[in-house]
Amino acid sequence: MKHSVFLAICLLTVSSATRAADTPTFVFTAIPDQDETRLVERFSRVGQYLEDKLGVKVKYIPVKSYPAAVTAFVNGQVQLAWFGGVTGVQARAALPGARAIAQGAEDVQFRSYMIANASAGLKPSPELPRGIAGKTFSFGARTSTSGRVMPEYFLRQAFGGKSPEEIFSRVGFSGDHSRTIQVVQSGAYDLGVLDYSVWDLDRKAGKIDDAKVSVVWESPPFPDYHWTLRGDVDAIYGAGFSEKLAAAVIGITDKSILEQFGRSKFISAKDEDYAPIQSVAKSSGLLN
Repeated sequence: MKHSVFLAICLLTVSSATRAADTPTFVFTAIPDQDETRLVERFSRVGQYLEDKLGVKVKYIPVKSYPAAVTAFVNGQVQLAWFGGVTGVQARAALPGARAIAQGAEDVQFRSYMIANASAGLKPSPELPRGIAGKTFSFGARTSTSGRVMPEYFLRQAFGGKSPEEIFSRVGFSGDHSRTIQVVQSGAYDLGVLDYSVWDLDRKAGKIDDAKVSVVWESPPFPDYHWTLRGDVDAIYGAGFSEKLAAAVIGITDKSILEQFGRSKFISAKDEDYAPIQSVAKSSGLLN
């Protein structure tokens, strides 16, 4: 009898180990919106946290661009992604069944900052400073919600429908929020727009020289970053896995993770939360 019980336990242990070995690694990514070293540190911590909570191998893979993040998600190279507002609606439009599951508490009312090099001679203003016309200007990435799409929307509203190329003497794209700070602080551009949380993080890290660059305008609020999950994860990882994952993300309390995101906590999210971004993306030609 004892031998039978021992054999049953051994078989159960072997069976469980086999199932764990057969389960594919859960892979996720994020838009490359700032310094790559910071992103790797942040999302490696998230990966370890999720691995501990979910009981499966978890891996973060970086990508080189915003479109690459969407492509990796749609093609099934990753199952989960930390998207901005625009990239999230693009990914879900291209992949039926995908859904938003969580967002930062601050992402419900997100903001962009317009920053100016001291040589531009601009003062902070609650409205878009009229003196920005004719200056040189840098966006971040082309499909960045807070670094291009929403700021451009507000610029067009303020300047009677004029395009950025009609407002500014030169328009560039830095590629990400951290680089926008760098190109404006260095004087390569007079002005730039970026995610306010990256500005705050870089200030805390001592990367901003207040004598050279400052915030001159804060945008109206809009919904932005969020976690989006593919619709086929339960079929791959087992019934209820998607809900377990959503609960794990919302349950993050580790300050070392939250502070790297510039978020106080994560809360639940749904696709409808991003209807305003979907509308602006369509009008901007970024969504069919």
